[in-house]
Amino acid sequence: MRLTIALLGIGLVSSIGVAHAQESPTKPRLATRWSAEVDRRTPLAEYPRPSLVRPDWSNLNGTWRCALPAADEARRLDELDYSRSVLVPFAIEAQLSGVGVHAERVVYRRSFTVPAEWRGRRLLLNFGAVDWRARVFVDGRSVGEHSGGFDAFSFDVTDALEPTGTEHELVVDVFDPTQAGGQPLGKQRTQPNGIWYTPVTGIWQTVWLEPVADTFVERLVPRTTLAREGSDAKLELAADVAGWRPGDALEVEAPKLGKRARAAERAVTLELGDAAPWTPETPVLHDLVVRVVRDGKVLDEVRSYCALREIELAADGPFPRFELNGRPRFLVGALDQGWWPDGLYTAPTDAALAADVEALKALGFDFARKHVKVEPERWYWHCDRLGLLVWQDMPSPRAPGDPDPAAFERELVELVREREFHPSVVHWIVFNEGWGQHDTARYVDLVRRLDSTRPITDASGWTHAGVGDVVDYHHYPAPTTQLVPAPFASVLGEFGGIALRVKDHLWQADSWGYREDRSAEMLVTSYTSMLRRCHEFSKTGGLAAVVYTQLTDVEGEINGLMTYDRVFKADPALFARANRGPHPALRVLVGDGRREELTWHYSLAAPGEGWERPGFDDSRFEKGLAGFGTRDTPGAWVRTEWTSSEIWLRREFQYQPTTAPEDVLLSVHHDEDCEIWINGVLAAELPGYTTSYEEVPLSPAARAALKPGTNLFAAHCKQTGGGQYFDVGLVAWPWPK
Repeated sequence: MRLTIALLGIGLVSSIGVAHAQESPTKPRLATRWSAEVDRRTPLAEYPRPSLVRPDWSNLNGTWRCALPAADEARRLDELDYSRSVLVPFAIEAQLSGVGVHAERVVYRRSFTVPAEWRGRRLLLNFGAVDWRARVFVDGRSVGEHSGGFDAFSFDVTDALEPTGTEHELVVDVFDPTQAGGQPLGKQRTQPNGIWYTPVTGIWQTVWLEPVADTFVERLVPRTTLAREGSDAKLELAADVAGWRPGDALEVEAPKLGKRARAAERAVTLELGDAAPWTPETPVLHDLVVRVVRDGKVLDEVRSYCALREIELAADGPFPRFELNGRPRFLVGALDQGWWPDGLYTAPTDAALAADVEALKALGFDFARKHVKVEPERWYWHCDRLGLLVWQDMPSPRAPGDPDPAAFERELVELVREREFHPSVVHWIVFNEGWGQHDTARYVDLVRRLDSTRPITDASGWTHAGVGDVVDYHHYPAPTTQLVPAPFASVLGEFGGIALRVKDHLWQADSWGYREDRSAEMLVTSYTSMLRRCHEFSKTGGLAAVVYTQLTDVEGEINGLMTYDRVFKADPALFARANRGPHPALRVLVGDGRREELTWHYSLAAPGEGWERPGFDDSRFEKGLAGFGTRDTPGAWVRTEWTSSEIWLRREFQYQPTTAPEDVLLSVHHDEDCEIWINGVLAAELPGYTTSYEEVPLSPAARAALKPGTNLFAAHCKQTGGGQYFDVGLVAWPWPK
């Protein structure tokens, strides 16, 4: 079948334990439209920390020199060969870095100057993230070491600066064992394949300088309470302050609201009156100014913001539901891996980073499940300002293999500490599908002690340990539901994964998905069918939230609603319609074997040419009741056993048009590949298998062939292993025009 699709723009390695650089196994194949917009002098030039803003800073992104020594190379750092150029902050494997190879070790070098007007202040050297262990040197002196691939870190380099001269040397020595180590690494692998992707080594977020006073704000933690009858909205703001002394005061001001408060401690409460709350539909942010004051003098002043938002699980009849600002809400989200064909972990530009959030909104999702990756802080700020909820995964350790518990705990603590500021973040997920899972109850308790304001999932997918707030199960491709014990909420943390190949937008030829559709229309219909059932499960089975796999294709996975280079595979408004509901009632036009006893003619041997057409003599066919298959097949309604490798079927049916032709759909359950004809015209060619009855669009020719009165179904289904089944009927889905 030839693939035809209308494309819409986003707007409408090597072996384990390598000791030296090797060519990346994934050569550049694809790029987003933002690649051409990268400013190579200062890529990602935007201020990197929106939660805590100071006016003075210097961005160190840009072209650095680098060396790729063996992991155990003992030569002095100043003796290494820095002949390569690398564009920071792109990992060395990324095509945008200009390096494009994988190595366990990379040593960066560049010079920098300190503006004269910063004299007399302390100088912080800030890193958004470096994967994995970084040793940092300034003017030949060690200023610190950090391990952790996803969290920010800073060193005070003031005392390391050579007093003579205005130019200083910065060297960053990075080691990353990828899956040879036990540290959290998410989906990186040195031999990417299937659900595992290209490794990421080195600096992958912004590097920058920042002058501060001896006493300065390091972190802000806002907690908000909505206005209730008889009480005002409230902000409780805690601050980590370096150099705090007894007698110092913390002052917070909401200038646009005309509110101000002050306390002689590192926490202050600000009454916000009837200030507007934050929701995905109305993502209102309230600007803040925070000051540290000593003896009437302002020692430090930063700009920040807060949002009035509450999230909790509460009983809705017999079922726990997510409540946003006190209102129950069935949450529909997308799995968001956050990978880029040109930048890997790092978006080419800030506009690209924001565009992913905008795409999720355009597709009608309430939230993104940020999957075993942590984004730069600006991504969370975009979610805050645009109104997208976030379920945040902790990056997984390797699987199989033993995890490093100390590294996991350290990075889990930093994840919560660094991202709890953001109102968009409403859920913590500690483990995924048992990957490196250990000490589950202890980690859930740790997260609860760090942040008691958000629900927690102990493990997304099958390995629930009886702790946390959620029982999360995964099911591909079709959605399902299950009753879970009180007081846990029922969450379908992954489902879907429908593949659609889009020519010229593939990372590799041997791409895959959990099931493959052949056209944009089929993808939209399949998606709508699945979301209809999700909404039904929410009403009848207490399903509290669902996560569709996934937002974009990633390398060899082509099960995204967008391609890897960020092109929508179909009109996003159609997916948004399915996500938001309500769904029109499904009307049965021609029944299937679930609803009535329907006799088909069938053959287990190839019946000869023209067998699918009206008038063919099928008197030698056997007769049996639908559906046909084995009783252990998921979702099957077997009335006639079929165990051979192939089956050919014919049945006449009566049809009277009562709806528009474009509303007519096949209702089909097939395991595995099948072809369906109506009156001798191919209606659908369906590879793979389903685990339930799903709606499928008819081909335009089959729609035209369908006529009032007597019509003919013909079908051919193949089986290679496992369960098997076939049944089909006709339904109508009359969406308002």
